[in-house]
Amino acid sequence: MNEIELIEKIRDSAVQILQETDIVKVVDYATNKAWSQLDLLRSYGSPDIVMPARARTGETILLVFEVKMYGQPRYALQVADRFNALKDSTNNAWYGVFGAPYLSKKTMGICRDNEIGCIDLAGNCFLKFDGVYINVQGRRNPYPDKRPLKSVFYPKSTRVIRALLSNPGREWLVKDLKDEAGVSIGQASNVKSRLLDYEFIEEVDRQGRTGFLLKDPIGLLNEWAKNYSYRKNLRTNYYSFEDTKTIEETFAKYCRENGIRYAFTLTSGANLIAPFLRYKRVFTYVDGPTEPIAQSLDWNEVSSGSNISLIRPYDESVLKDLQEINGKKVVSDIQLYLDLQGYEQRGTEAAEQILKRVEEKW
Repeated sequence: MNEIELIEKIRDSAVQILQETDIVKVVDYATNKAWSQLDLLRSYGSPDIVMPARARTGETILLVFEVKMYGQPRYALQVADRFNALKDSTNNAWYGVFGAPYLSKKTMGICRDNEIGCIDLAGNCFLKFDGVYINVQGRRNPYPDKRPLKSVFYPKSTRVIRALLSNPGREWLVKDLKDEAGVSIGQASNVKSRLLDYEFIEEVDRQGRTGFLLKDPIGLLNEWAKNYSYRKNLRTNYYSFEDTKTIEETFAKYCRENGIRYAFTLTSGANLIAPFLRYKRVFTYVDGPTEPIAQSLDWNEVSSGSNISLIRPYDESVLKDLQEINGKKVVSDIQLYLDLQGYEQRGTEAAEQILKRVEEKW
């Protein structure tokens, strides 16, 4: 669907919604060319649709539409700012409306808060003018985005997310982010664009260049948690007759002596950072083959009844920003929170404790 087709569909949808209310009559509608003599349109520039409508009060009001190909919050804010800047500079009775293929509740809330209307092709709309109030929400998107937000949580893309969350107050250029995350310039740019669409970052002036800053770190972390499971990593399960404390001490010592990169996570990591859980199973990431470790420590690989899980990380960035607590390596608080959120045995409770710790740092 191109822009012209979208404008036509938004116009037809608006007419149908208004006529069905039986409280608003569309007098006529046209593109901006038919109304070029009005000072509103001379000030505005080029609205996509101008639709004269008459409510029961008998007064005619111009519904002025700006239509965008995307309905993300940042586009709604752009349109709202443009409409609001014109309110005091025009003499016509008019009401601004943002149109897009689909509007989320967040986008509709932005329009409502900025006192403009909005409408999409699903039939969702918010219109409030001249005694008219129409509010329709919850209809499904007939044109789903082919690039859903979850695409930014693919393995390589999460390197970008991790870099942003690890430096929440930093102002970035795409090149800086690319270097920090160790990804291509195209990948960093794509992730930036998607996060900008969903208002997780905001653009800022950085010495005359357009940079960006993380706007909602907690929201981004929680969105990542929804799209993550520690099970995406490769796990091998073992059994040892030793207790968990001894297993952890022995394992950490072995890795130190043999130059093996590792980091405790899940219950093992949570207990080291904020000890309050009682647990009987050791979880640790290992950067390398697990079988030689198990053989050296006399652990038996089992399919059930295990008390040790050695985990090969899905991406090398999992082992970034490691912490050392009581002589043991632990994953970053960000990684620990992600892992715990998907862990059944009191994982959510432990995750909340780690999130508080993260928020205190931010």
